[in-house]
Amino acid sequence: MTLVVEQPTAPTQADAAAALLAANRRRRRVRRWIAIGTLPLTLAALFFVAKVLSMYAFAHHSISSFIVGGYAESEAAARGQDWLNWFEQFKAPYNIGTALAGGDSLPQARSELEEALPLAQGLEVCYVRINLSLVMERMGDAAQADGRAAAAAELYGEALQMTVETPEECSSESAQERSPDPNRNMSDTLEQNEQRQQEKQQNSQQQQNPDQGGGEQPQESEEPQPSQEDLDDIEDRLNQGAQEREDQLDGDQGDGGGGGTDKPW
Repeated sequence: MTLVVEQPTAPTQADAAAALLAANRRRRRVRRWIAIGTLPLTLAALFFVAKVLSMYAFAHHSISSFIVGGYAESEAAARGQDWLNWFEQFKAPYNIGTALAGGDSLPQARSELEEALPLAQGLEVCYVRINLSLVMERMGDAAQADGRAAAAAELYGEALQMTVETPEECSSESAQERSPDPNRNMSDTLEQNEQRQQEKQQNSQQQQNPDQGGGEQPQESEEPQPSQEDLDDIEDRLNQGAQEREDQLDGDQGDGGGGGTDKPW
């Protein structure tokens, strides 16, 4: 009996094409599942980059608007930093509070800066404390202008306490290098703020408790009447003193110190 062995037939072009299509389909399925699996990571990376870029853009717009006096625009840009603020969390309330202070919305500015203070770390607390103390001082100025000496003295005391409790590191060169306003010396600013706020507190306390004269008032007939020449001399002295005080105040404000309140950083 004779065995017949069949020889394997060579694959045809149709078989080769079918095998190639099957391999391509497998590769497409693998790539599809890889894309689906990495899609959340890709979206997260894109969101991260967009968030970082937007924070820098909002911060730049907020600072540039503040410099030119556009406090409302500065506040609006700073609030853009507040959304999902995962990086430098103190920056958004700090910039918002500083813009509000520039626009004289002092109670709201104080609230934002008080929110920023515990979020700041290291030397970041330096300029947060400076601005917060200046806002408190300006609130004291407003109370003093309204004739509320007791409230003014309390606000000046809070501002002074905020200043004196500023860490000593804030007077270092490292703090100056990180200052948001390199044209002003942080150490000198702290020293001037402390002196000015202490003087204002003392003046308000004196107005709150004026010295009371003792004894009975002398009768009008017993008090000698000044002559017209004496009255003219007193008036000249008062006018001269007022002019000297005005000149001194102008000079102090030009130097960034004196009786006025410094502007926020």
